[in-house]
Amino acid sequence: MELLALLIDFVLHVDRHIAAFVGAYGPWVYALLFAIVFVETGLVVMPFLPGDSLLFIAGALCAAGAMNFSVTVGVLLAAAWLGNQTNYCIGRWVGPRVFQWEDSRLFNRKAFDSAHAFYEKYGGITIIVARFLPFLRTFAPFVAGVAAMSHRKFTAFDLFGGAFWILSLTSLGYAFGNVPVVKENMEKVIWAMILIPGVLALLGAWRAKRRAALAS
Repeated sequence: MELLALLIDFVLHVDRHIAAFVGAYGPWVYALLFAIVFVETGLVVMPFLPGDSLLFIAGALCAAGAMNFSVTVGVLLAAAWLGNQTNYCIGRWVGPRVFQWEDSRLFNRKAFDSAHAFYEKYGGITIIVARFLPFLRTFAPFVAGVAAMSHRKFTAFDLFGGAFWILSLTSLGYAFGNVPVVKENMEKVIWAMILIPGVLALLGAWRAKRRAALAS
């Protein structure tokens, strides 16, 4: 429970923790940023790390002179791309082993074929949009791998989606993160960056399920 409390505190006050880390360890902050983004995007078991808010805070710290913007963006891009590629490869490796017995309770050929068809048709936009949705950005590349989405297609959309995600949020942080009203309400900003995308994802899932039910 103590570890969970520490994690929640880090997520909700990531601005203070990253700023304190910069003050204590200087350039090692780039390694920390790389590790957090890589783990969130690359390991399916860690979907709760503060991806969006971390990027925003990193941009704000760059604007304040605590970090170099170009180095920060480069490190974050590498972490985001390598993380998704790792996650995809895990899915490609796990999928055939989990589903190798067609008569097992874990395998459903119809569901697998549907997932594969979906990712071949809509996987690109899914990979891009999922970058901005907590939890989904962790699972989308894994599911793409399990569904055997073309690696070339996955990589193309992953590169674009990762660049769009990193550049947009770090730039927003750079432009607005040090505005007094934003700094004074940073915890609310972080909550908004967690809750709003989550609500939108749930709403989208509900609407898709409702359309499927009406069509059947």
